[in-house]
Amino acid sequence: MGYNVAIDGPAGAGKSTIAKLVAKEKGYIYVDTGAMYRGLAVHFLRKGINADDRSAVADACADAEVTIGYENGAQQVYLNGGNITDLIRGEEVGNMASRTSAIPEVREKLLELQRSLARSHDVVMDGRDIGTNILPDADVKVYLTASVQTRAKRRFDELQEKGVACDLKEIERDIRERDERDMNRDIAPLKQAEDAVLIDSSDMTIPEVTAEICRLCR
Repeated sequence: MGYNVAIDGPAGAGKSTIAKLVAKEKGYIYVDTGAMYRGLAVHFLRKGINADDRSAVADACADAEVTIGYENGAQQVYLNGGNITDLIRGEEVGNMASRTSAIPEVREKLLELQRSLARSHDVVMDGRDIGTNILPDADVKVYLTASVQTRAKRRFDELQEKGVACDLKEIERDIRERDERDMNRDIAPLKQAEDAVLIDSSDMTIPEVTAEICRLCR
């Protein structure tokens, strides 16, 4: 049975960055569940599907296979055998993933793969409902958050560094809307598990957050 660390939290809280560092520090496997949902989102976008067309989204799941692999220790995301790792971090893909992740067929498509990984390996998994739904018996649960302003500024700086034109207020508005959707969706809404440790990273450095979570692990 694997040793499981679940890290939940809202968009832009730094979950993926921290989860990767914790996994590396502890020697666990990092499983980015958000990347898997984004993988399906790429599939939906390629098919020209509207996120509000739940029937079309559900039908499109039938011919999509999203898998996780590792090359030189780095996680890779594959859609129907093709490596799409470089495509999944765009804003359009993120919004599609957020809007379709609550659709039952989308969740069912990916749920068993995630749980299977956790049963057979020591994993760090991050997302919106890992500790509350996907891995309710995780050995360590963390709810990682930060203020909307902090999360927007981090995203703004990240995009600026990549040379992507962006507007801070627009990013902040997008994060607020995504929080609202994620926290109020009917299926597995974003919330802190009762037995999760709350970490607000607004005034913490990445190494400080990583060390805090590593202290909670065996």
